[in-house]
Amino acid sequence: MCFPLTRDAALARLHDFLPLAGRAYAARRNHDGGPDGKATTSLLSPAIRRRLVSEAEVAAAAIAAHGFTGAEKFVQEVCWRTYWVGWLQQRPEIWTRWQADVVRMEAMLAEDGKWQRRYELALSGNTGIDCFDTWVHELIETGWLHNHVRMSFASIWCFTLRLPWQLGAAFFYKHLLDACPASNTLGWRWVVGLQTAGKTYLARADLIRDLSGGRFAVDAPLAREATPWPADIIPPPIPPAPVIQADPTARTGLFVTTEDTSLETLALPGAIVALAATADIGGTPAPLKHQVAMAMLADGLQRAATRLGLEPERVDATFGVDAMRDWAARNRLTQIITADAPVGPVKDRLDMLAPALAADGVQLVRLRRAWDDVAWPHAKKGFFPFKAAIPKLLALPATAIV
Repeated sequence: MCFPLTRDAALARLHDFLPLAGRAYAARRNHDGGPDGKATTSLLSPAIRRRLVSEAEVAAAAIAAHGFTGAEKFVQEVCWRTYWVGWLQQRPEIWTRWQADVVRMEAMLAEDGKWQRRYELALSGNTGIDCFDTWVHELIETGWLHNHVRMSFASIWCFTLRLPWQLGAAFFYKHLLDACPASNTLGWRWVVGLQTAGKTYLARADLIRDLSGGRFAVDAPLAREATPWPADIIPPPIPPAPVIQADPTARTGLFVTTEDTSLETLALPGAIVALAATADIGGTPAPLKHQVAMAMLADGLQRAATRLGLEPERVDATFGVDAMRDWAARNRLTQIITADAPVGPVKDRLDMLAPALAADGVQLVRLRRAWDDVAWPHAKKGFFPFKAAIPKLLALPATAIV
């Protein structure tokens, strides 16, 4: 499977897929022929994840090709990612709670030999469930699984293999090229009945056989029921923090992260005198995931350098505060502009960085795309109420949507 690693390649992929983004997508989107079969989706999710292309660009192109009615299903799928991100942005405790659960459960594995054995068989793709074992190897080798496959995978992991969803989410997060803290964590919570209280997803052998074009026999018995996970407390939504306005007169540096690799498409205030990026994406990603993220970051950094006429720099891969302070001092910066990162590792780093820079008299300004600014406040409840905000997103001025 070949995923676009540059903005130009992502735009070309979008152009090539547009004829299929209407009725053909609505009819075939849940079918998966595997890595050697014909794709029924755009395969743009890793590029959207790192914002080589934006949700706004993708949705606008689909509607231009098919009209809103024809492209509605495709646009809704694009907006699901936006919804998940907005929902978690207002409930960051869910993310930190999941991180703590993973640490606790990994420690517990050593105390339960049977649990550890099931876990190891699942991670190595040796469960005896043909579809699941194949998907494990596909995930590790390609960094991607079809969305409907992800649902069945998570269901088998939790209800047939009786493994904690938190560890399954960690496995996905390590390997999936498009995994973001929101869509990955909340997708697994949805499967076990935590995200929509009491509503679970049960993998079915007949559906797996049908949607895979008969690739799998699914002879091993799957769970016949999906009992919801014990309910947890979902905190009330916290309104997204207001955006700090940049000072157009300040001596400004531009800082590119793997959360948004197309900063040159934003309206940047004033003159930018320095440009840097970090290779840190948080956690311990699989080598393929790290390689793809670095390729996208390199493309984004070069595009920004070309537009601004600057020589780009790299801060150390650990996103160190001292390295950033040194970069700011060497370039006599009083302001650093970057993209606003949603809940996740990059946001955590920026939250640590901001006060340290402020102590040096340097303001960290996080620019938020208009798409996010409009969408996130509507992600307070379920997706169906959120759908009412989609027309607002699509109506944003062309100069604001990227």
